[in-house]
Amino acid sequence: MTTTETVLLIAASSLALLVIGNIGFSKLAEWRNPPIGKFLECDGVVLHCIDRGDPAAPCVVLLHGNGSMIQDFTISGLVDLLARSNRVVCFDRPGFGYSQRPRLRIWSATAQAALLMKALDQLGVRDPVLLGHSWGAFVAIALGMRKDYPIRGLVLASGYYFPTVRLDVWLMSGPAIPILGDLVSYTVAPIVSWALLSGALRKIFAPRSVPSTFKNEFPKSLVLRPTQLRAAAEESALLIPTAAQFQAYYSTMHEDVQIFHGMEDQVIEHKQARDLHQALPRSDLHLVPNAGHMVTYADPAAMTEAVNSMINS
Repeated sequence: MTTTETVLLIAASSLALLVIGNIGFSKLAEWRNPPIGKFLECDGVVLHCIDRGDPAAPCVVLLHGNGSMIQDFTISGLVDLLARSNRVVCFDRPGFGYSQRPRLRIWSATAQAALLMKALDQLGVRDPVLLGHSWGAFVAIALGMRKDYPIRGLVLASGYYFPTVRLDVWLMSGPAIPILGDLVSYTVAPIVSWALLSGALRKIFAPRSVPSTFKNEFPKSLVLRPTQLRAAAEESALLIPTAAQFQAYYSTMHEDVQIFHGMEDQVIEHKQARDLHQALPRSDLHLVPNAGHMVTYADPAAMTEAVNSMINS
């Protein structure tokens, strides 16, 4: 065997070991962190969701950000606060948590909204308030754009609404590249993501510290699964094109919109929220001091009040 053949054999064996190891890690993560909700099949896609509160009460639908899952909202306290007087439905969006993300579709915000509308119909949810955080704000807006599904209003938190230059987005989009992205997702991406995770969490919660409840309860190992890393990369790649697509629609929105954004958000500048407030015919702007990207943890009571005001108006 030549030196070149030996090197190639070692490289191939190393990649195979990484793939096997990451698949095993994913299975272990799922065993340690079982589903906390129920499943429904909609349009050939299995979705994982929780349904809390009074089934007969007005409904609030919660849509998490990129890379996250249902537990983001349960740990923040939003689900419990909202469920005191409302029905609360919260989904793992396609590809995150325990929801499927079939490979033969482009899971744009519009495609996700179409799927979730059918899921909400299955659950008997009518005229909800939609609360979307970060990338979930896109999905909330896309649902609000539909003429065949009326809503009471939108609460948008830490959203990205207008296209800007974002080099970080392209750096995070690698696992979304066909074939090569799969190789990256099942080999080095989980290791690199694990090494960067603590710093990333500090950044999204800054200037506040990462809450102890989040450290102890959020299933971080599920975030590091190859399938979820690929879904997150796809949404990073779609971030700027989606903002460019949606910005022409804002002036035509007639729903009540409550906009929340942390004044010290290090992920998405609060200028995005200011500009959206100026573009919308009917909106209120809440810039939260001493809060970062995870503004849902900074003032869940104010968000609950904003939702309840829409429901009771």
